Amino acid sequence: MALEDIRDRIAAAEAGAGRAAGSVTLIAVSKMQPDERVEAVLKAGQRVFGENRVQEAAGKWPAFREKYEGIELHIIGPLQTNKARQAMELAQAIHSVDRPKLATTLARLAQEIGSCPDLFIQVNTGEEEQKAGVLPREADAFVAECRGLDLPVKGLMCIPPVDEEPALHFALLAKIAARNGLAGLSMGMSGDFETAIALGATHVRVGSAIFGERH
Repeated sequence: MALEDIRDRIAAAEAGAGRAAGSVTLIAVSKMQPDERVEAVLKAGQRVFGENRVQEAAGKWPAFREKYEGIELHIIGPLQTNKARQAMELAQAIHSVDRPKLATTLARLAQEIGSCPDLFIQVNTGEEEQKAGVLPREADAFVAECRGLDLPVKGLMCIPPVDEEPALHFALLAKIAARNGLAGLSMGMSGDFETAIALGATHVRVGSAIFGERH
């Protein structure tokens, strides 16, 4: 099964980087995948999944959670402030905290709800206009702002530009995380997760290599 292959490759990449076995969390990106494919991966023992859109996640995961224990859901796509409450109630982690308005909304809701998912700040390492995320030069200030709001910032996330060497972006993200004392690095996808692990990734987001191409 493709999932086993990915797990083997992650284990080999951990060993190759001199890292402890199991130090990398595999997030199976199930966005836009039919339920039967997702269920097959659940049956194979995978429990950590990533969804881009809150609405899609809300339609899919409550039913799966009734059947399978221990599911951990990560929101990895852009998050609108009006969907923040739903995201916080559904997910154990949000990887796309990318602007002050969202941070203040999450902080307010955390006070109301009494808990908050783990948060990753999205950094736009390629400074691409069409992409979400804080710019690298603004990342330190935004980390400090989120901490000032008492938010549980666990790490940083990036999506490198498609036409650039991802290693440069992974190294930049790791550098920003290190100087801010952040342990989490959400980086690396189907095509480059081994490179990301070599550069310190703690969470890799793999979709098509597990599920096959999306419909």
